[in-house]
Amino acid sequence: MAFGRHERVQFSKIYSLSCFRPSTRDEHGQIGQKGFSRVVFCNDPDNPEALQLRYRGNYVSTTKYTAVNFIPKSLFEQFRRVANIYFLVVACVSFSPLAPFRASSILFPLMMVIGVTMAKEGVEDWRRRKQDIKANNRKIHVYGDHSFFERKWKDLRVGDLVKVYKDEYFPADLLLLSSSYPDGICYVETMNLDGETNLKLKHAFDFTASLNDDNSFDQFKAVVKCEDPNEDLYSFVGSLSYNNNQHPLSLQQILLRDSKLRNTEYIYGVVIFTGHDTKVMQNATDPPSKRSKIERRMDKIIYILFSTLISISFIGSIFFGLRTDRDLNHGIYKRWYLEPSRTTVLYDPERPVLAAFLHFLTGLMLYGYLIPISLYVSIEMVKVLQSIFINQDQDMYHEETNRPARARTSNLNEELGQVDTVLSDKTGTLTCNSMEFVKCSIAGVSYGRGMTEVELALAKRKNLEQLDVGNTSNTSDGHTVKPRKSIKGFNFSDERIMDGQWINEPNSDTIQKFFRVLAICHTAIPEVNKDTGELSYEAESPDEAAFVIAAREVGFEFFQRTQTSIYLHECENGKKVDRSYELLNMIEFSSARKRMSVIVRNAENQLLLLCKGADSVMFEKLSKESQPFEDQTRNHINKYAEAGLRTLVVAYRPLDEEEYKTWEEEFLSAKNSVSHERDNLVDAAAEKIERDLILLGATAVEDKLQKGVPECIEKLANAGIKIWVLTGDKMETAINIGYACRLLAQGMKQIVITLDSPDIIALEKLRDREAITKASRESIEKQLREGRSQLDLAKSSSVLFALIIDGRSLGFALEKNLESLFLKVAIDCSSVICCRSSPKQKALVTKMVKEGTGKTTLAIGDGANDVGMLQEADIGVGISGAEGMQAVMASDFAIAQFRFLERLLLVHGHWCYRRIAMMICYFFYKNIAFGFTLFWFEAHASFSGQPAYNDWYMSFYNVFFTSLPVIALGVFDQDVSARLCLKYPLLYQEGVQNILFNWPRILGWMFNGLLSSMIIFFICKNSTIHQAFREDGHVIDYEILGVLMYTCVVWAVNCQMALSINYFTWIQHFFIWGSIFFWYVFLVIYGYINPLWSTTAYRVFVEACAPSPFYWMTTFLVVASTLLPYFLYRAFQTRFHPMYHDEIQRRRSEGSEMAGPGELPGRVKDKMDHLSDRMKHSHSHREI
Repeated sequence: MAFGRHERVQFSKIYSLSCFRPSTRDEHGQIGQKGFSRVVFCNDPDNPEALQLRYRGNYVSTTKYTAVNFIPKSLFEQFRRVANIYFLVVACVSFSPLAPFRASSILFPLMMVIGVTMAKEGVEDWRRRKQDIKANNRKIHVYGDHSFFERKWKDLRVGDLVKVYKDEYFPADLLLLSSSYPDGICYVETMNLDGETNLKLKHAFDFTASLNDDNSFDQFKAVVKCEDPNEDLYSFVGSLSYNNNQHPLSLQQILLRDSKLRNTEYIYGVVIFTGHDTKVMQNATDPPSKRSKIERRMDKIIYILFSTLISISFIGSIFFGLRTDRDLNHGIYKRWYLEPSRTTVLYDPERPVLAAFLHFLTGLMLYGYLIPISLYVSIEMVKVLQSIFINQDQDMYHEETNRPARARTSNLNEELGQVDTVLSDKTGTLTCNSMEFVKCSIAGVSYGRGMTEVELALAKRKNLEQLDVGNTSNTSDGHTVKPRKSIKGFNFSDERIMDGQWINEPNSDTIQKFFRVLAICHTAIPEVNKDTGELSYEAESPDEAAFVIAAREVGFEFFQRTQTSIYLHECENGKKVDRSYELLNMIEFSSARKRMSVIVRNAENQLLLLCKGADSVMFEKLSKESQPFEDQTRNHINKYAEAGLRTLVVAYRPLDEEEYKTWEEEFLSAKNSVSHERDNLVDAAAEKIERDLILLGATAVEDKLQKGVPECIEKLANAGIKIWVLTGDKMETAINIGYACRLLAQGMKQIVITLDSPDIIALEKLRDREAITKASRESIEKQLREGRSQLDLAKSSSVLFALIIDGRSLGFALEKNLESLFLKVAIDCSSVICCRSSPKQKALVTKMVKEGTGKTTLAIGDGANDVGMLQEADIGVGISGAEGMQAVMASDFAIAQFRFLERLLLVHGHWCYRRIAMMICYFFYKNIAFGFTLFWFEAHASFSGQPAYNDWYMSFYNVFFTSLPVIALGVFDQDVSARLCLKYPLLYQEGVQNILFNWPRILGWMFNGLLSSMIIFFICKNSTIHQAFREDGHVIDYEILGVLMYTCVVWAVNCQMALSINYFTWIQHFFIWGSIFFWYVFLVIYGYINPLWSTTAYRVFVEACAPSPFYWMTTFLVVASTLLPYFLYRAFQTRFHPMYHDEIQRRRSEGSEMAGPGELPGRVKDKMDHLSDRMKHSHSHREI
């Protein structure tokens, strides 16, 4: 793009948010006050006053730890968990005589678990540190001693003058002084900040723009006074003092750290904010902490186990105290062989209460194995591995954008399998956010022959003749349009307009003005491909690019812009001519204004205001004088909305010189304000010029549905997931998009809540706010009660309902007195569409559904306006689409297309939920089975506090002999394949209804553990205690009984794992049978260690157990008996009360898979329907 030198102008005459002239009034009142106290000495960082300010350096650290605080801070993080605190206390007390085992045996597993977790934290933090080192050591050119020299980023100081070259990142927040362009503009890519790939235009002051070479800065000195460091990326308040003049600053002169210089050879700038004071670092806050429902329930189970631990310790201490008290009878010791006269206070028949209390403390340590010490670290490892599988899933990889799925947190994997409600944005989430110009209305005539996807869906819905979906050239009036070259952003076909034919139209003058507005009223930047010579545009939104492209294709080609002019190639009398328009002011688009305007002077010296914006505000701005085609334009806009198109109204107004000059003074005065009211003052000034507009027509652009969206929504609905769409579109557009994406179905009854009633409209004309508010609230309540009545009457039928509500109505429905009624109506509907909803309303609706239903909510969106919704939901899914990465950066999971949500939930969500639920249940099972054998043995030994096993047997139980198989279960197990998960979406309801981790199932596993412990202890004891164990006639002793029981426990819990697994891999076989084998290897090796260390394990296996056939037969008998109850239970359940996955597995093994997801066995379908009804019933009676 070529820029020539042009006449110097004040930049404030052009952009409403750009550089400004020196303020003529004292409007710097905020500067120097609280929040606006920063002073920067430009190109003079060694100034004594600057040194006294002591601002932060430019060194940046994103790590959680430092070398100094890593150990204390990481230990603090670990001991925030109740279980770890318990084991730490036990480890400390184990050094006292109260301990039933050596201190080293409890310290080892605790240190192992804490060490593994700390190592994981350390590795993750080291990765962040390496990124910091790379960033801090980048090089930048800094001015000093009359020249520029290289310096590391981390050594930059506030006030330094720097030079940044093309495609380099800005090292700090800079004040732009000048650039390689003569008028001091530059182009910036902010993808690292907001994810947007379009270029932003920045402007320097005209009086610093001349400092555009290295020798210009010898005498340059200035002072900046501005706001203190803050996180607001979209505003900046400050002033520049230069040559005894003050100049207000805005964001248009600020270059933010981590954004990149593009399409500009170099810029000069002054460092304003450094390091953690920069805006990007101020925004680097941790997202809200989210915990899954399973994890929260797991904490309750830990408390139950703690209660059990205290209870059995208390029971043991009572029996111990009673037995100790009975040992002394009239001065005679009953159990004289214990030598109670020589014992310590731990066993003193004369003080039985104290002895019982001390025994209680011993019991708390002895039965501590009920608490799974490795549970937390095992779950963390499993979730990280599950996240890797999600990230590596090729079926969720989008080849066109080279974007895979990303699990940005591993805390919520299982929550993906329990989603009850999905709340979705529309634009960019369900649609492509790749706008195509397809229709327009000019002077009351509709142009554009194509048919949109929504129109095709409407045609099918109304049973019209079948249309070819791929052909958008067919029209209802019989015209056939010649195929044209495919152009991104332009899908317009009409022989009346194209190829210069518009000049033959009776309203050609209006058509010319219409497309001139589209070619001039924008902020796009033209770029020419040097290789192909093709012209393309960098625009702030896909809509804007589509308008500029449409104007170009019709014959109004925008090809160059400078700071003060816009240049077009136009067709006049069949010839291409160049026309220039002097750009005087630009009043930019905002979500509050909903319009954009430019003021230009054409070659005929006419002043023109060109404006485009939403119909809701533009029709109010039209001149009250005759607008001959306003009614036709309104009708066309409504038809376009019904076709799912996004519309904008286009208008203009000629200005006279005197009016413009008067307004310009007020406008400049508003812009030069440094107060917080500046934006309001600018808007107020804009209101005064944007009036009495002359209507030209309206545009209609199509945002096509993403590939696979209808199929995905249908599959999620079949899975029993409720889908809410929260959009800013009009109601007609939203409804028709709903039909196109199968959110709404034929025959579905609609409950429409709106304030577009004649009574409300009549009150609005009277402008009585209180009356309008009261009537609106009453109207919404009445409509909601009528909707509730419709739902109650239809309960016995199979009629499906959809709730559709607009933004104004939603505001009243979310009030406290109506929120409960609104939620009751909404949750009984199959689909909900909230139209014209604001970002705040999206977040409020999400919060209402989450808290009101108590079920898992998932929000999905792609833009900055969806961030509140994503953070409020239990799970936030960001789509890495055309609106940037704001949503992705605030999300828990990121996907490239909406259709990938189907696999993320129905496959990975189902698997992760099942794996984690099974894993936790199994963890508690194996610890209860092991821990209660200690209790039964102690009861048999008169509650003496003697452990049944060697110290190191107990220490290694959770760490080596049973931990790896359960990790393999959490990573690899599958009840059914991915294909069957997608084929039978109703299987997903197992997670939604929490069938695998409800209290009956948890307590069932606990009971199974208790039963297993009884079988192991009593069969081992009763089968061996009264008979010879060895060939020489020796009976079993304490050491052998401990080895026998421990062997049975290891075999039983690992074989129980083998019974529970649905999908075996070699890794699971290796871990299960390897754990059992390792127990024997450990027993042999440990048995050969000096008896001072091995104690009761010394050669017990080699010399006593291994040679004895009785040991092996007892092991087999006990293990078979232990597994039998669970085996019988599962056999009975699978045969008579199968779960859905049981039936699928059975059909698959028989080779008779069901033909479709709807073909369920009667008993399974009845059970699932019953659970669904029960869930719905509980929803409807739940209070907010």
